[in-house]
Amino acid sequence: MASRLWAMRTASYLRISAPYRGFATVIKDLKYADSHEWVKIEGNSATVGITDHAQDHLGDIVYVELPEEGTEVAQGASFGAVESVKATSDINSPISGKVVQVNTKLNDSPGLVNASPYENGWIIKVEINNADEEKKLMDHDQYTKFCEEEDAH
Repeated sequence: MASRLWAMRTASYLRISAPYRGFATVIKDLKYADSHEWVKIEGNSATVGITDHAQDHLGDIVYVELPEEGTEVAQGASFGAVESVKATSDINSPISGKVVQVNTKLNDSPGLVNASPYENGWIIKVEINNADEEKKLMDHDQYTKFCEEEDAH
């Protein structure tokens, strides 16, 4: 527990700040879950992270709980968490499969999720079990509308 607290304080001190923006970036070639995770599917491989919309609402991220490589993840189920100055939020997998790589850079620089949610701030890479699950995810236009409706409430 003490090491996690130290890690969170250090991460907070070293974080990469992202200036406030009045809009969130939504990338056209990705798929999105209603829990605000994105997935980039390339063949049987998927890269997963949290969306720009999610990181913007969370604020400065100070800690990312990562799963171990080899962990099985299920669509819609939690596999980790992000802790920010505002809140802690579960990270849910948008696709089922086996974790083949984790972004260990987030251990030292969790603020990468704020600064670069779609590139340097990715969280895991997964070997996909069921490609049909992609059909349950939103595309760019659907996710943009989803976020606009959610923010209006």
